[in-house]
Amino acid sequence: MNPLFDLTNKVAVITGSSRGIGRSIGENMARCGAKVVISSRKQDACDRVAAAIREEGGQAIAQAANIGVRQDLEALIARAREEWGRVDILVCNAASNPYYGPLQGLSDEMFDKMMHNNVRSNLWLCSMVLPEMGERRDGVIIVISSIGGVRGNSTLGAYGITKAADMALVRNLAVEWGPKNVRVTCIAPGLIKTDFARALWENPELLAHTERMTPLTRIGMPDEVGGLAACLASRAGAFISGEVIVVDGGMSISQGS
Repeated sequence: MNPLFDLTNKVAVITGSSRGIGRSIGENMARCGAKVVISSRKQDACDRVAAAIREEGGQAIAQAANIGVRQDLEALIARAREEWGRVDILVCNAASNPYYGPLQGLSDEMFDKMMHNNVRSNLWLCSMVLPEMGERRDGVIIVISSIGGVRGNSTLGAYGITKAADMALVRNLAVEWGPKNVRVTCIAPGLIKTDFARALWENPELLAHTERMTPLTRIGMPDEVGGLAACLASRAGAFISGEVIVVDGGMSISQGS
């Protein structure tokens, strides 16, 4: 293996990793040698993914956790430490998007839930692992955001607000912890072919519009995010911190057609 991408013996905790982008991140980090902790709300789904990684020759365990419940997240980090002694890499991928529509129709309750699940839970997780990373002077945190955080949208605006907040969270943590050699970065995917985004890419008109607006003329695949996350966690990404890396086939820089 190219040593620039070698994650051998690194312990990676990845939320929302039983499917889609999170699963790809777990699989690709395991292929680079990391010991991965697969986590989502359902234990059986986590178990299946962890088993598949082990069958491929990787190292993986499974721990279910609801990102909205602090005790679940504490148990998740504790499980990683009990099994492997530390957390070297944290990937905050899990998020929720229960509301579609204009901001005028967004209830306080729904907004609070989205901010809680998509932003506060990430801060909780980061706060749980940053002290040990800082003490070792080595650690990586990756937050999966969205291009919704850099663009306006008439139906996904509330989700975009939470994802913009994640970008600000990353920048500030990168400033605070950079002197201790802890890197914090953000990936902002465009439309990726996942179950989470199924309502978007299964809509023929929306899919065609997205492809027209994208210089690469297609939507993305999970491994195109998972591979980047593995790179950012490795020595190859050692001088990247505080940045938002957009993975959208060029859509956000194009005037479209």
